[in-house]
Amino acid sequence: MRLLAKYNRVNLITTIVVMLITGFIYYQAISWILTGQKDKDLMVEEQEVFDYVNLNHHLPQTFESNDQQITFAEAKQGSVKRGFIDTTYFKKWDKDNPHKKHKHKHNGWYESGRGLVTSVTVGDKYYKVLIIESKVETEDLIRLIFTITIGVILLLLLVLLITNRLILNRLWQPFYNIMKELRLFSIADNREIPKLDTNIDEFKELNTTVVDMAARAKHDYKDLKTFTENASHELLTPIAVINSKLDTLIQTENFSERQSKLLNDLYGAVSRLNRLNQSLLLLVKIENRLLHEQQQINLRELAEEMIIQFEEIFQDKNLNLTYALEDKEIFASRYLAEILLSNLISNAIRHNHNGGSIDIKLSAEKLVIKNTGEDKALQDEKIFTRFHKSSASEGSGLGLTISRHICENFGFTLNYKFESPFHIFTVNFR
Repeated sequence: MRLLAKYNRVNLITTIVVMLITGFIYYQAISWILTGQKDKDLMVEEQEVFDYVNLNHHLPQTFESNDQQITFAEAKQGSVKRGFIDTTYFKKWDKDNPHKKHKHKHNGWYESGRGLVTSVTVGDKYYKVLIIESKVETEDLIRLIFTITIGVILLLLLVLLITNRLILNRLWQPFYNIMKELRLFSIADNREIPKLDTNIDEFKELNTTVVDMAARAKHDYKDLKTFTENASHELLTPIAVINSKLDTLIQTENFSERQSKLLNDLYGAVSRLNRLNQSLLLLVKIENRLLHEQQQINLRELAEEMIIQFEEIFQDKNLNLTYALEDKEIFASRYLAEILLSNLISNAIRHNHNGGSIDIKLSAEKLVIKNTGEDKALQDEKIFTRFHKSSASEGSGLGLTISRHICENFGFTLNYKFESPFHIFTVNFR
């Protein structure tokens, strides 16, 4: 999840929770305030009843009202406890009144009300007094205020969401620009990461760090590249001299059998050193994508050429070769494609046994090379690591490593599996 989306989600959820809690508290507060005002009105009515009784020494005449009802009932002395109650209020039918709750009778309905239970003594009689006022208008007012509040909250959330998206997207634009430059960054080209014009200190520091890091990486890469190329070229000269001297020495006569064996071993070691030097140099070039010559290649034709080149080796080792090749066009470096096929075929030959089999199949989806050999599976991942080889192998241990890097360079995948008696290497083009 993107940081901006996560921030917006957390911010929105937090705001909604806070608004809900605040709205609930606000609703309760308004309800409490309006209920208190209603209680004050009831107390005023109560005091009017008391004043009327004190003045006239009898109960006031009850009359019906749309918003207030007062009832008197005889009770035992001291049996009434004064207090406020939530109750119902029976309201008679009024065509002009839109508030219509639970119907009870044909000429009216019940609605919520607020009541005050009190008592009054008239002469020697004790009366329970119930004063009830309708709460409909109060509840309507609470609902109106709460609806307005909810509307304001929703509008605030919408404005907050839009503002976050617009402002935060703009604020984070320098970061996205830095990420874009990092994706385009290549250690091999001369393009520098530009400095961004921003007034945000954190992004300024990030951009400065990235620019400095890229400059150091390019500098170190150039030093390493120069060292590798120089070391490789410097090694070529003494290796060529040693080979030349060995060729001259081998052509002389009067060598003992022991001397001949030592010279042959030395000649083989120098040849392996030469191959190793070339392989390491090639690996560096492939890893750093320094081979850019690409062209349209027909892999079937290239594979046929490779099979012809290895024909004598197949015969010397008495290997049974079968192949089925279909046309497959790729756009890549011909030099690397030749090395890939050469490495895979030579690997199938080197790790085979006399009288073994090699099967090569090329289709539009993949290239499969099968060979017989040891009747056990190899370690899948280790065989592609540098310098991993069996003790009996005379190779450099870089052939399969180079092959996998070439496949990655082309956008292919190279996999291994064992299905007795075949070791199978598969290049998937998709």
